[in-house]
Amino acid sequence: MTGERRRAVARTGSLIAGAVVALCVSILLADYTVASARAPRDKQLIQDLQQRTKADASFASKLAAEQQRVTAARRARKSRDNAIAWALIAAAAGFLTFAKRLAGQKRPAAPAANRGVGKSAIKRSRADGPAGHTAVPALATPELDRSFVDGIVSELGRGRESAIPLLQAIQTHYRYLPDEALRRLCELTDITPAEVAGMSSFYGQFRRSPVGEHIVRVCHGTACHVSGARQITEELRRYLAIADGEDTDAARQFTVDEVACLGCCSLAPVLMVDGHTAGRLTPATACDALQLAERKELTA
Repeated sequence: MTGERRRAVARTGSLIAGAVVALCVSILLADYTVASARAPRDKQLIQDLQQRTKADASFASKLAAEQQRVTAARRARKSRDNAIAWALIAAAAGFLTFAKRLAGQKRPAAPAANRGVGKSAIKRSRADGPAGHTAVPALATPELDRSFVDGIVSELGRGRESAIPLLQAIQTHYRYLPDEALRRLCELTDITPAEVAGMSSFYGQFRRSPVGEHIVRVCHGTACHVSGARQITEELRRYLAIADGEDTDAARQFTVDEVACLGCCSLAPVLMVDGHTAGRLTPATACDALQLAERKELTA
């Protein structure tokens, strides 16, 4: 089965499962609404019959019949809701499975212009067009020097109260939080792996994956959003051939981050490359800003 065929199957499966989830939820809500509206009336009817039965025993049979009806209705509703709940669980599991498969299927990347092999990620001008693209192999992660972790632990302390400063120091040094460094940190301190995982995922300042040489921050504030920030971000990702679910290109030259605001609303849409701001962008001129950053690196 081809990749496109698998994507189509996963898309169809997720749509069907999502529709079943919505249907089950609707049925449960409707059932609950009807039962909630009916319950007070049934309760009042039973109470009236109980009062009449006390005065006239001939109402006893009618009271028993109504009690049996209410009990049977409650049991039927419980049985029905249990069956729908199981169907809902199965549909939700199916939806998550298909959605995960759909997200895992990489879309064929459009040819990304201006990508070369070596230190320079952009060596050709955009005039060369898609034909000038050369795929950049993913870089191997270099062996980590853990001696830095030993040094900062000795300097900042081994207690749990030092966790945040230690993580900040590690990120400043490596530009992200490498797994090896975190394991070494847990070996040397009283900080547990669970605490490290919790703090590194809770605080937005920490990264768990390598960052590129150049940081591209695309503003997605209100002014930039209405001016086309989403299209600019998508074009940058296409231009750099950044895979789905990633924010850094394979050569680790550029990391594309979406930020809430860069404080340059009058220049919307705006991005910032290594601290340098470019405004009033289009998707094409946004890519030109990356070329400018690359030329500055080559002349440095």
